[in-house]
Amino acid sequence: MEYYLTRRKRDSIIGKMIFLLQLIISVGFAAILWKSGMIPREFLVVTVVVLLAILGVIFILLGEAFGYQFAGRKGNITGVVISLLVNLILGIGIIYLAKTDAVLKNVGGATHKTDNMIVVVRNEDPAEGIEDAKNYRFGCQTALDQDNNALMIKDIESKVGREINLIECKTLIDEAEALLDGRIEAAIYNEAYGSVIEEALEGYADQVRILYQYGIETEIEIDETDIEKSFNIYISGIDVAGSITKNSRSDVNIIMTVNPSTKKILLTTTPRDYYVQIPGISGETRDKLTHAGIYGVDRSMATLENLYDIDISYFARVNFTSLITIVDTLGGVDVESEYAFEAGGYSFKKGMNHLDGEQALAFARERYSFKDGDNQRGKNQEAILKGILDRIMFPDILFQANDILNNVADCVETNMTRDEMAKFINMQLSERASWEIETAAATGNGDKQACFSSGSQLLYVMWPDEAVVSDISRRMKKIEGEN
Repeated sequence: MEYYLTRRKRDSIIGKMIFLLQLIISVGFAAILWKSGMIPREFLVVTVVVLLAILGVIFILLGEAFGYQFAGRKGNITGVVISLLVNLILGIGIIYLAKTDAVLKNVGGATHKTDNMIVVVRNEDPAEGIEDAKNYRFGCQTALDQDNNALMIKDIESKVGREINLIECKTLIDEAEALLDGRIEAAIYNEAYGSVIEEALEGYADQVRILYQYGIETEIEIDETDIEKSFNIYISGIDVAGSITKNSRSDVNIIMTVNPSTKKILLTTTPRDYYVQIPGISGETRDKLTHAGIYGVDRSMATLENLYDIDISYFARVNFTSLITIVDTLGGVDVESEYAFEAGGYSFKKGMNHLDGEQALAFARERYSFKDGDNQRGKNQEAILKGILDRIMFPDILFQANDILNNVADCVETNMTRDEMAKFINMQLSERASWEIETAAATGNGDKQACFSSGSQLLYVMWPDEAVVSDISRRMKKIEGEN
């Protein structure tokens, strides 16, 4: 009898603890779900009702623990097992939501851009660190980026403990040639200019190496907007190693005009070689659109705002490596090709193609297979993005959302805040409407002209077709203005 009472007392304590644990975990799960802002109210209500119902069932099954004989000892055991399973599932859900929240915070809310200033020497130079170069002749161009140059010089002098021997060069290309010719032993410039030098001096990158680097962060100032209203987001595709925040050329330039009310999206691609003015940088002088990225994503946005007479509220910078990850995590995407062609060791047919990540990257990069070159490449990049968006619209993608966010967290950044992204997800889940996606591609005529960022060196550029630009601007404003 004493043993029986002891067992009942022990079972009662265990039952109450298990029920209390489930109550705490259920409340915690519901609270995190509500706080995330991603789940529509009706979903939350259903979730809470289900959790309460489960708690009620467990309470009945564990009735013995509370002095009631609702289900007996077998019911008590069943209740314990079910409660433990439910707690495990809810615990995994809490971890999942916490990770998703952390990734959204990591990817979103970008407020700074980084200029990676470097000191470059020739490959055969014996210096192993910046201290070894304290007696070198340092070259520095005087045409561009003077504020960052001054900060870099100050940092170098603090590292070597003396004033450096500085030789001024008129242009970036003059500085690079001086390094290769031996007139200077080290060159100071923004790493983002490396691609500009390579355009003018083929093989330059193979002849030099980085001896020292110094990151300079600058705040990005962009006006706030309402995510529930129409907005434009600039998608910039870059191809750099290291931090995604580093300023660099933008090889993919797509504006996504979004109207949440009508569920319409217009994807507009602008060729990387478009010959345009960069507001706040080049004045009346023109430069390639891709070079605007050297001065920061905000300068690329300002350039496109000026070109199409629109406001761009958000940006998303995507490293090319993330394209592979995104597409593979989605299980591949279906992409419509206007032509049959080969690229990167893959064959693409005219019509619909199901592509994995590597195939998608090859498809998006190819231009030499087409008579229309850069113009067609831009259309293909739009086709890839459309394929990704179409895939994301499927409800089952929610089960992969955490994997996608985790996989691309280090190679994607946006100034859209965590709360804005959560609100947009909430809207999509609540309305569950399909989106109508249209595309537009700016075109132009090829030429060779001097560019602001490269001085007098003639580079391939594309003069904008003003009629096409005007028509695209009209379409953007139409999408934004519809209700």
